[in-house]
Amino acid sequence: MIKSIAHASFLVADVNTALDFYCGVLAIKQNMTRPKFPFDGAWLDLGDSGQQLHLMQLPNPDSKEGRPEHGGKDKHIALVVDNLDALAEKLEAAEITFSRSKSGRSAFFCRDPDGNALEFAEDFAIGKS
Repeated sequence: MIKSIAHASFLVADVNTALDFYCGVLAIKQNMTRPKFPFDGAWLDLGDSGQQLHLMQLPNPDSKEGRPEHGGKDKHIALVVDNLDALAEKLEAAEITFSRSKSGRSAFFCRDPDGNALEFAEDFAIGKS
């Protein structure tokens, strides 16, 4: 019955700071068709798949404190990238900390400015993340 994920969403404290990370560092394109809502936010297109990441500038009831250092042990979204090494270089240049997958896969995790965890890999086998 379920065919795919349409979008995932993250709460952010400041949409412009989040856009600096997602659009500036990760080079994700902002979709400017977001309707006017009673709160700030942004829609980001994840490649040409029709899938999106929605950023919502709203109070976050989930504290950044006490989260595991490694994002793979926290709630996260997993994103497929063209070149993992090139992304690692961009993150290092932007002084963004990341950690390699603990399973030995060619993947790594980082956190956005609001502490949301992201996983990156060039390929994901079905059922493995």
